[in-house]
Amino acid sequence: MSSISFSCFFTLRHHNSVMRRTAQPHFRKDIRIKPDRPEPKVSPRPCARPDCAREGNYRVPKARDQLNEHLWFCLEHARAHNESWDYFRGMSEGEIEAFRDAAVTGHRPTWPLGKRAAGPRKGQGPYAFQDGFGVFSEAAEKPRPRPPERRITGVQERALEMLNLDATATLHQIKARYKELVKRFHPDANGGDRGAEERLKQVIKAYGVLRASGLT
Repeated sequence: MSSISFSCFFTLRHHNSVMRRTAQPHFRKDIRIKPDRPEPKVSPRPCARPDCAREGNYRVPKARDQLNEHLWFCLEHARAHNESWDYFRGMSEGEIEAFRDAAVTGHRPTWPLGKRAAGPRKGQGPYAFQDGFGVFSEAAEKPRPRPPERRITGVQERALEMLNLDATATLHQIKARYKELVKRFHPDANGGDRGAEERLKQVIKAYGVLRASGLT
């Protein structure tokens, strides 16, 4: 028997049949996605008007004091409701004016300035707290440090003497005295007096020294 005739005794199976027979689920059972459940049908909401058979798809508030409760109308009756809606119906002029004033702050409570400052409540004494390290008690006992005295040089002292000021003169005082002396010794105010002109030069020079030293 030849090899050609011997091959007819064997039948070859397709590889897909072997895979179908040997494949096993990883979790011992098949994990399949369930189909989406059909959404329940919602019956249409009828219009709140008893004599209307249309659907109520438009929401309107019930009343002024029931703004969180609503009625559902069709388009025609919702439009008619909005046209006849009057929020201030039944309110007096004083109530309407108070409503307008409160609308400025969004109907939130307000207080005069300083009325709600921090402080003890009624029936309570002053606030008490534990100061174990004595920080606040020491701060209350210690006097406030004085500002350091100004240290000036001899040139600055002579410049201040030229302006008839002492070492404690402030910036405002130096500028005010300089303007005063310039007006006093200006040649136009003294008829061209040479002595006044010389004194004016000294005042301007003294002010320049103070300005260069940072006192002005």
